[in-house]
Formats: sequence, structure tokens, C-alpha cells
Amino acid sequence: MLTTRHGVRPLGPPDLDDFLHLAERDPVVNVFADHRARTTTLEPRWLGGEMWGRFEDGRLVAACHVGANLVPVQARPADARAFADRALVRGRSVSTIVGPQDAVRVFWNEVAHAWGAPREIRWNQPHLEIATTPAVRPDAGVRRTTRADLDQLYPACVAMYTEEVGLSPEYGGGAELYRARVTQLVSRGWSFARFDDDRLVFKAEVACATPYAAQVQGVWVPPDRRGEGLATAGMAAVAEFVRQEIAPVVSLYVNEWNEAARAAYEKVGFRETARFATVMF
Repeated sequence: MLTTRHGVRPLGPPDLDDFLHLAERDPVVNVFADHRARTTTLEPRWLGGEMWGRFEDGRLVAACHVGANLVPVQARPADARAFADRALVRGRSVSTIVGPQDAVRVFWNEVAHAWGAPREIRWNQPHLEIATTPAVRPDAGVRRTTRADLDQLYPACVAMYTEEVGLSPEYGGGAELYRARVTQLVSRGWSFARFDDDRLVFKAEVACATPYAAQVQGVWVPPDRRGEGLATAGMAAVAEFVRQEIAPVVSLYVNEWNEAARAAYEKVGFRETARFATVMF
């Protein structure tokens, strides 16, 4: 297939192997796009968007997931600018730009004048990984959730999302879609929680996974139970579940200003390996 301006074109199923080789250059950082490629085979109707590739001398050198989230993959500054050029022609359809800090910054600087003021920009988000036994004792009370837990789990997910993003996932009629997403994670065995006297006091989910890594999201403890070590012991348990049954490396990214969360992850044994940035609309 011929490439377009600056060597950028949409990828499809015939490009899957090349894309996976590209993502495997940094398989933990690229886990989201890698997961999307593996689960959709880069078929646009399943992607719910596109995966753009940039080519040099016929070789795939960078990519960019463009769906609800725009996520650069192995993008150098020149690649990010090339993707931004294509995005300016297309217009903004994404709700979030997220990924390695340098690529996101270059991309945003190119499109900011046309895409309008974002709701929030978070430039410094440590990307953390653990590939060893946790440094603290896992909470034995943490378990996989089931559909029977949804009456407590779903409101906790809404509360976490609203607190983290600043906007309810139910806003604008999104409740049905968000509940379906929570239910999907439960069905996959990717949702974990601890309950005390039938009350949820800790939760976390796996957002995406590949043979190399899994990314955790949605870590939350009710406000009145914070400061008790529930997140630390809970994340140790989640890390053990994930490493034993889903993927060998567990990753997440956290806001720089969230000192309590960062301290909990450090106690567990998570270590920073990169910096992410997020632009939210």
C-alpha cells in the first residue's frame, strides 16, 4: 500500500507483524497499543478508529493509535510532527492524548492552535513497573470480583473515575457504556477488590495486557479508609495475581502530585521507568 504525506498511512491486518515488532521495542510502555493491535488484528472496524504507521524506506518506524485515545508508539519528534500533520487534516476526534511525555509534547505543540483549549494537561506522570515479588505482604483479602459484586463495584468505579478525571463517566449518557466496560473487566478476571463486612474498601483493574505486560488502572480506596495501608497491601496482592496469571510485568502511570499513591507503589516495589503525559478534552 502506498504511503501518504510524510510517510504516514493507516495500518491494517497485513501490517500486524510489523507493528508488533515495533511495539516490542518497549513492550511495557507500549502495552496499550500492543493490546489493541492483538485484540483487533488492526482491523479498523474492531479498532473503533485507526492505527497510523510512519514508514522510512518501506520500514515501519513509528505508529499512533487514534481512537478515543491518541497514543504515540515509538515516536521520535519527527514522527510525532508527522502524525500531528495528519491529525490536523483529519480534525480532532479524540478525547485524550496520552503516552510518552516527549512524543505527546511535540504532538500537542503542533496541534494546539487548531484543537482548542484542553480541559486539563498533566505533563509529568511517572510510569511505573514491577517484575519481582512485592516488597510488602499482599493483602490476603483481595480477590477477583464477580458479577455479584457489581452493586458495590460499579459505584466505586464511578467515584474513582470522577475523582481522577474530574468528570463522571456517566456524563452525557455514558452510564450504560461505562457499566458494560466494568462488567467486561469482571468477566475477564481483570477486576480485583477487597471487601470488609460486605463493603468495598479497595479496588483496582487491569486495563490491558499482552504476553509481556499488563497495565493497572482504577486503584481506589474510599476516602474515609485512606491512610490505613489498604492501597499498599492491595496493590501487592494485585501485582501477585497479575504476574502469576496474566503477564510477567505489571505497569501503571500516576500523577506526579499524587504523593500518597506514589508512596504506596514505591513500598510495593514499583519503580519509575519512563514519564507519560496526558492531554484531556
